[in-house]
Formats: sequence, C-alpha cells, structure tokens
Amino acid sequence: MRLTRLRTVALAGSAAFAMTGLMGPAQAAPPAADRPAACVDGDQHGSASARGAGDHRALDHRDVSATQMRAIEARTDRILANRGITQTEANAEAAAATIPVYVHVMRDSAGNGDVSNAAIDQQIAVLNKTFGGQESTTAANTGFTFSLAGVDRFNNTSWHQDKQSRTYRERTRRGGANALNIWLVDFQYLGIATFPWDYARNPGVDGIRVNYASVPGGSIANYNLGETATHEAGHWLGLYHTFQGGCTATNDEVGDTPAQGSATNGCPEGRDSCALAGSDPIHNYMDYSYDSCYTEFTGGQSSRSASMYAAYR
Repeated sequence: MRLTRLRTVALAGSAAFAMTGLMGPAQAAPPAADRPAACVDGDQHGSASARGAGDHRALDHRDVSATQMRAIEARTDRILANRGITQTEANAEAAAATIPVYVHVMRDSAGNGDVSNAAIDQQIAVLNKTFGGQESTTAANTGFTFSLAGVDRFNNTSWHQDKQSRTYRERTRRGGANALNIWLVDFQYLGIATFPWDYARNPGVDGIRVNYASVPGGSIANYNLGETATHEAGHWLGLYHTFQGGCTATNDEVGDTPAQGSATNGCPEGRDSCALAGSDPIHNYMDYSYDSCYTEFTGGQSSRSASMYAAYR
C-alpha cells in the first residue's frame, strides 16, 4: 500500500501532504520506494501541496513562483506599514495570540477515520509543544498558543476520502481568519494547507487537511507523532518549505534557514544539497523529514509567522 506524504509548496490556495488510504490497524513501514509523498490540493480554485516522502513527494500547498513570492512580500509590507505595525509589535501580537482550533473528523459510512477525543487532545498538545519551541534548546518559541474550540464528526464516505473537498470545507468551516480548521481525512497525502494571504479570496476553504492516521498514535510509520499538523499549520501561518526556491539567496524568505536544494527524506544528518553556506535544516518542521527528526522552528520563521499573522489573520 503506497503512502504518499506531500508537504507541498504554497500556492495561492491550499497546500497538501500525501498518502494513500490508510485506515484500520497499524501498517508496517512501506518499502523505501513506496513511502509517503508530498501533499497536493487538487482543487482548481487554487491547488495545494502535501507533505510527503520518498520519490512520491508533491506540494502540500499551491505553487508559488518567484515572481508571486515577491508580490506577496511587497503586499505584506504594505499592509503592515499602512497599519503602522512594526516587527516588535507583530511579535508581541503573536505572543498574546490564542488560535482557536476546530477539528472536523470525517468518517466513512463504516465509521473508519473516527479519531478519538483523546488523540485530538494529544494533537493540540503537539501543536503547542512545537510552536512553543519545546523540542530543542535551539528552537524558537513562536509565541502562538492553540486552543481546541470545537470538534465535529461527519459520516460521509466521499468527504472521508477528501472528495468534494471545496464543498465540505465551505459547509463545515468555523470561525474567522484567525481560526485554524483541521479536517481529518483519508487520502494519499499526509497533509495540505492554505496560505494566510489567500484567506480574503477563499475564506470558505481556509485551513489544513491532515491524514487522520498521522495524528499522535496513528498508523503511518515515521509520520504518526502529530507533526504533519505542525508542518501544515506552519504553511497556514505563512511559512514556506525550507527548500522553497532551491539554492537561491531568497529561498524560503527566512534568513536563518540555510538554503536547501531539495526536500529531505528520513533524517540524514549532515545532508547538504546546496553549495551555499550551511547544511540542510533537516530538523526544521518545514522540511519533509520524519516526525522524529523534527525539532524546531527558527527565530526567523517565528518573526515571519508573526508578521503574516498580523497582516492576514
């Protein structure tokens, strides 16, 4: 059974992370060639990419070109300048922010995918631990706090399989721009996310889709510690993959993440895919590493997510 983990590059819509139809009992680790690929949002209104692994990666957010990246940065700067918000003020706003989280459990007609309340509580705890910089002495505390605001459950096989995704998101999404909606589904990806700058254009689909088997205690080998949600929430707060743009000076628009030529698979210490300074940031939540390899966001990523939150959330 192929598991596709897609931690996709951000497009003007949503991002995805791929993996195929896991449900029921835990699965054995797939062969190297069949590991999860990246995520992709197949909606035509704005495709998204998914967090993935192995040779089957795909974007878990919509694709963003270098030209679009420059336009997004300019737009964000204008918004913050017009509102008179400095980086220090944005950081303070993030530190005071409690993000309400609405979890939508999409079950099929047989009840598959029915993630327990206990597992959902553990997932929220993972978000608070990772965004709080608690997994490494070098990790940045972004200041963001996540609070479970509601859980609902739907018995719909099509929705469980992530079919009619635009429809089910528009019908079930709750809260405003600052509310993180998580749809737990069964698809070939690990996850898919939307970007904050796309909220105004497509508010009804804003949020992240996460494979239900990737939550803490789930059945996806190497990707069941709940950090798919951390990765996708990073996109939702405006972070790119650490390998966005490849070996370029701007790369992911964050100065303290070394340039990275390609996504990571597993946890290869010392990997260096780019001739520019620094080894690949394989422990960064915005790479495609195993959950157990992830330990941090950087200070630059913390500042960027704070600015994006102030501008768009």
